[in-house]
Amino acid sequence: MSELERLPQGDPGIMDPGKSNLQAIYVLYLLGFIFAITTVIGVVMAYVNRGKAAPWLDSHYTWAIRTFWIALLYALISALLSLVVIGVLGFIATAVWMIVRCVIGLQKIGRGEPIANPQSWLI
Repeated sequence: MSELERLPQGDPGIMDPGKSNLQAIYVLYLLGFIFAITTVIGVVMAYVNRGKAAPWLDSHYTWAIRTFWIALLYALISALLSLVVIGVLGFIATAVWMIVRCVIGLQKIGRGEPIANPQSWLI
């Protein structure tokens, strides 16, 4: 009997919509501070699985997608402001903001809770 035949049918993998997929997305976002491409992989995974999971999980996908786009916007603004030196503080604030949003997402996934306001620009 092959290894695939022994696996229970319907067992969600890391690429299927669900808790482990969302945890992987949040971890990919955090790894993005070391390897930038992982953040792009994370947002693609979020877009692929959004709308395929339970509503409480969908709130996490929306949160993750918005985290990516808002962080990108903040990073671009910080890059422009770096010409006047204040952008460095913007990069630091953006990094802290993104880490906090990922930690909040991971905590809520662990407790099985939805994101209360996934459309929020804040934390």
